[in-house]
Amino acid sequence: MRLQEAALTPGDEALCRAFLAGDEAAFGTLVDRHRALVFSLMRRYASSPEDAADLTQQAFLRALEASRRVFSRWSPSGPVPFRAWLIRIALNLAKNHARQGRRWLRAVELPETEAPEESAQESLERAERERAVRAAVLTLPRRQREVLTLRVDAGLGFRDIAESLGITETNAKVNFHHAVKRLREHMAETSEEERP
Repeated sequence: MRLQEAALTPGDEALCRAFLAGDEAAFGTLVDRHRALVFSLMRRYASSPEDAADLTQQAFLRALEASRRVFSRWSPSGPVPFRAWLIRIALNLAKNHARQGRRWLRAVELPETEAPEESAQESLERAERERAVRAAVLTLPRRQREVLTLRVDAGLGFRDIAESLGITETNAKVNFHHAVKRLREHMAETSEEERP
């Protein structure tokens, strides 16, 4: 049954064209389809799930406001890069949010929820490791941090990352590789410093 539903569900391109033709519900379908992706991006930049939800809503409102103008510029016979365009809007909004309030720094200091089977000591150690990783992510160059966020938090493939950031797929892969390498080096240095 799911295959039939998937075959009947219009793609982003068809929904964008339907919205341009006056079908307001088509944009709602696009929102429903991409809400989880945008929220996961926002969560990386926001200090709380509530802030991330607000930023997600703002991203879709900005997309809605610009959609008729932007959609009409896309070639009627060419591909419609809705997802990449939406990710750019979300990233720009998220980066502005982080810059304005230094929310990243507060997010690093948030305690993580405790897993029920963990002891208090294990939970504390896990939370410390997660804070250290988040702090290390903050030290990455901007492009590496963006690629890492899109790959890890949003689960995007390198092609989608490249399209979203306006870079080549190879460049996305190289930035991801360097980001992971730097994080590993940073975490290894941190572990050595903590040893007695």
